[in-house]
Amino acid sequence: MSITSLRSKVRDVADFPKKGILFKDITPVLRDPAAFREVIALLAKAVKKSKADLVAGIESRGFLFGAPVATKLGIGFVPIRKKGKLPWRTKRVRCTLEYGQDVLEIHADAVKRGQKVAIVDDLLATGGTAQAAAKLVRLIGGKVVLQAFVIELGFLNGRKKLAKCDVSSVLKF
Repeated sequence: MSITSLRSKVRDVADFPKKGILFKDITPVLRDPAAFREVIALLAKAVKKSKADLVAGIESRGFLFGAPVATKLGIGFVPIRKKGKLPWRTKRVRCTLEYGQDVLEIHADAVKRGQKVAIVDDLLATGGTAQAAAKLVRLIGGKVVLQAFVIELGFLNGRKKLAKCDVSSVLKF
């Protein structure tokens, strides 16, 4: 499947989640098995090249892509979740999102010191969430070797906040 064909599967939704926002909806990609497989394959190719030991997925859509990538590569998966959702001891950081602020957490023992981690999410917009996820991984001793996204909104310049590692995006808008 070509990149042009994948792009055509992303649906624009006007005024979601608030007026003035043009939301990039990935649910048509998820509904199409060939498109979903292709996105997973492209993300897995980037993660494999990074030589990551683990994939970390950011709640919640990062789980949809990160877990299959980890499975495809035969490496572990680590969830990064919103505050209060993980059952074990956690480390947390506050992040600035496109629409406000939030707190992200990771299990304190999720990554061994020096392990290489690829962070996967559905979207890179302003970069606040991805930056916070990388900070969490580093806080517990991991080394972020890649941040990989299904979609990158280049006009929001989120990539600039991720200067400490490689960044890969399947689709750029």
